[in-house]
Formats: sequence, structure tokens, C-alpha cells
Amino acid sequence: MNLDQELAQLHPLLLRFAKAQLRHDSMAEDVVSETLLALLEKPEGFEGRSSLRTYATGILKFKIVDVLRARGREVHIEPMDEQSMDDALDALFAADGHWREPPPAWQQPERALEQSQFFVVLQGCVDKLPAKLGRIFMMSEWLEQESETICSALDIPANYCGVMLYRARMGLRECLDLNWFAGASK
Repeated sequence: MNLDQELAQLHPLLLRFAKAQLRHDSMAEDVVSETLLALLEKPEGFEGRSSLRTYATGILKFKIVDVLRARGREVHIEPMDEQSMDDALDALFAADGHWREPPPAWQQPERALEQSQFFVVLQGCVDKLPAKLGRIFMMSEWLEQESETICSALDIPANYCGVMLYRARMGLRECLDLNWFAGASK
């Protein structure tokens, strides 16, 4: 079976996973398409150390996290009953073109920078964990999956999943203590 056929078989599984995480059909289609495109553009990235399904799901998870982060930065504008979308947008700005009320994240750029630096350190700590522990942590904390779903996806018993999640959190705590919090106290 060639790569195209294998990916065609994975598409429904990946799409179901993405829909469960994003709860938005078109966004799920987009991240699955991006995942499959990434696999087709760089087939040499798949080294065969895991199944293609596991590898594709790993890529998909990072695509989902990117969408969730981007969604958190979006501002939803809801026009009032008798207001058009243009009027709703115009109401956000003063006559001089400046925001009437600046978005909260823009008021504290230092904090935004600190948060982005923290996530770089956190990602580094997750990368240092054994692969399965990192995957369980990502599925549980970032993708907010239930233990049953994680156990089923990774084919592990429920009590072992809890132990592994505990180990992942302790490993991350130790890593963050050394690489983030120790620097903050200096």
C-alpha cells in the first residue's frame, strides 16, 4: 500500500479526532488537510519508529494546538439588535482612528512576551519527557481529552494512564523549577 492510500484510510480517523477537539467542522477539515499536506510534502519525516497513524496524529495535535491558540487571540464582535456589522466595527474606534478601549493583551506587552517565553520553556520541558509521557500530558492538558479517550488512543489501562500523567506532571514541575522559576527568583 502506498502513502496516498494509507493517508486516505487515515483521513476519517484524523477528522473524527479533530472534530472532537475543535468542535468546528470546517476548522477540523482544515487542520486535517494541513496534517496530510505536511506528510505528503515531507514523507522522509516519517522514520517508521511508530505507526503512520500515531505519527499523523502527533502532527495533527500540534496543528490543533495552533488553532486553539489562534482562536484565543481572536476578538468576536457581535452587533447589537439593530446594528450592522460595519456599525459594530466603527463603534470600536474613536473619530481619530484609535481604539476606544484597547484590547487587554495590548495593554501589557511585557506580560505577553513573558507568557510566550514561558510556553517556549514549557515546550522544551515537554520535549524532554519520554515520548509517551509527553503525549499523555499534551492530550490531557492541552487538548483537554478525558482519560478514557487517552487510554483508548494509546492502548493503555486506565490506572496506568493516571500514573503516567502524574509522572509527566512531576517531570514538568522539576524541569520548570530548574528552567523557569529558578530564573524568575534571580
